[in-house]
Amino acid sequence: MSVVLGYDESPGAVRALNVAIEVSAAFGESLVLVYGAAVPGHMGDEYRAHRDALRELGRTALAHAVEAADEAGVPTTVEIIDAKPSQALLEAAAKHEARVIVVGTYAESPMRGALLGSTPHKLLHLSSIPVLCVPAPVTG
Repeated sequence: MSVVLGYDESPGAVRALNVAIEVSAAFGESLVLVYGAAVPGHMGDEYRAHRDALRELGRTALAHAVEAADEAGVPTTVEIIDAKPSQALLEAAAKHEARVIVVGTYAESPMRGALLGSTPHKLLHLSSIPVLCVPAPVTG
C-alpha cells in the first residue's frame, strides 16, 4: 500500500505534504507524489508548448516534495499524469494501491468548491478510498 499526495506547491499542498509524510512514516509506506498536468485542447504547437511547460512545473514542484520526504526518510515515487488533478490522483491511487489520498484545500467555501469543481470536492465524491483534506494555513 501507499499514501498518494496531490502536490503543486500551493500553500495547502505544502501543508498537506507535511501531513502525508507523517502518515507515510507512521504506516511505513511509500509516498506517491502526483501532479496532474492536463492541458486544454489536443493538438498543435501551442498545446505542446503548454503541455511541456506544465510538465516542467510539475517536475520542479515534485522535486521539492521529494527533498522533504527524503529528509524524513520516507521513500517516494513521482507521477506526472496528463489528466486533471482529481483524475490523476484517482489513477495513481489505483495503480499504487493507496491507503489514502491526501490533498490540500484552498480555504474556499463548500458552495464555491461544488460549483467550480475543486479537486478535494471531486475526490470526496469519486474516490472509493479515504481522502484526507488538509486545510490551507490560516493567513491574516
